[in-house]
Amino acid sequence: MTEPRVLPLENVVERTVLILARRETVFRYFTDIERFAAWWGPGSSIEGRPGGAVRIRYPNGETASGTVVEIAPPERIVFTYGYDTPGKGIAPGGSTVRVELQERRTGTLVTLRHEVDSPKTRDAHVAGWRFQLSLFSNVVAKEAHAGLAAVLDRYFAAWNAKTADERAADLDASVTEDVAFRDAYAALAGRAELESHLTLIPVYMPGLTLRRNGEPRQCQGTAVVDWLAEGPDGSIRARGTNVLDLAPDGRLARIVGIWGG
Repeated sequence: MTEPRVLPLENVVERTVLILARRETVFRYFTDIERFAAWWGPGSSIEGRPGGAVRIRYPNGETASGTVVEIAPPERIVFTYGYDTPGKGIAPGGSTVRVELQERRTGTLVTLRHEVDSPKTRDAHVAGWRFQLSLFSNVVAKEAHAGLAAVLDRYFAAWNAKTADERAADLDASVTEDVAFRDAYAALAGRAELESHLTLIPVYMPGLTLRRNGEPRQCQGTAVVDWLAEGPDGSIRARGTNVLDLAPDGRLARIVGIWGG
């Protein structure tokens, strides 16, 4: 049996990134051509099977190519990689990229190892992989949290709920069991505490209705959304902004409410 080749560490680019999405969602970007192209750019493609072709087209028109060596959804993919333009340092298929995906409570830990032939080649690819994995994280998060507006509407509905059952259902759909909530009047840990807190809204904010004010903005699993508190006559009684950390399943894991603005 042939022993696996072990490269010295100085010939390996290694990077990790925590993507706030489920592992199955992240891995689809290595098996779905449209998603792969959404990450790398138009004209890029991958055949998610052993022996499948890998083609990358960069924004400047240069291309790279390789072949899938191993794939074990949703845990691992290994493919070769090199540039189609002569003299670029790595011939087509002339290096190996290994990607491992590990489940974490807050998302998916992606570890990438690019095995090259020299420290010089390694150093030439450090900045590129830093950028590409950052871009990857953002592209995946956009898909994973595309339904954020609807989640927020359920969250604000919990503030306005008329019955305990309605409140519980809205919170179940919008926040995690261990959600953390902080604002000028609360420092809470867990859905049960938040639910108890919301039962007092009719006492301390009688007649007010909270609602989302505009579309949320999100980057790599952190989001902001503006809100309004309206009186029975539709007048604005308060306003503010929530800063949110999103769970891999799209619900809210951490909420910081900032009044005013």
